[in-house]
Amino acid sequence: MESLSGVGVIDKGIEILRALADGPLDLNGLQAATGLPRATAHRLAVALEVHHLVRRDPLGRFCLGFELIRLGRAATDAFPLAEIARPLLAELRDRTGESVQLYVREDEQRRCVVSLPSPHALRWIVPEGALLPLGVGSAGRVLSGRQHLVESVEEREPGVASVSDAVVDRSGATIAAVSVSGPVERLTRSPLRRFGADVAWAAAALSAELV
Repeated sequence: MESLSGVGVIDKGIEILRALADGPLDLNGLQAATGLPRATAHRLAVALEVHHLVRRDPLGRFCLGFELIRLGRAATDAFPLAEIARPLLAELRDRTGESVQLYVREDEQRRCVVSLPSPHALRWIVPEGALLPLGVGSAGRVLSGRQHLVESVEEREPGVASVSDAVVDRSGATIAAVSVSGPVERLTRSPLRRFGADVAWAAAALSAELV
């Protein structure tokens, strides 16, 4: 596998954790999911197990370790924007009846830090923690600093539309993007016209909370 960080063993360890995020795997499954040599996959998984980042389930399969829960809580505590945003995003979800997300920029990608699903059976769901492209989708364009209030129709996924606006700090710099997304059938091909005012309200209210 190609090294992203320049430190191959770290990249391989992260690849193992990401593979286990989809569920427990035995050694054969872990090797297949990561593309690592069998001996390497086993050695790194056991090393991660020593640090409680990986554990074994009752069937002996590798799965994510409980230390990740503590680290995740520490990361959340160090990034209060997500918790500050939840009540406003819940109100936005209730106003629109559609799925709502909060994204932040992470290098040349965007991370979903809050995701509240629509109550509709047919809905667009983005898992919290998902890492998505920066160059496509309304939230990606907002975080690229191109515009504040942006709409997107079937740009990243067929049948999905969205509208996003920027959350800014006291200096006016964009630090996050609030997004409403859902099926084109409900958001229409003009999601900005349908929900732009609601998204702009939520983004402005969250920006005001940060002043």
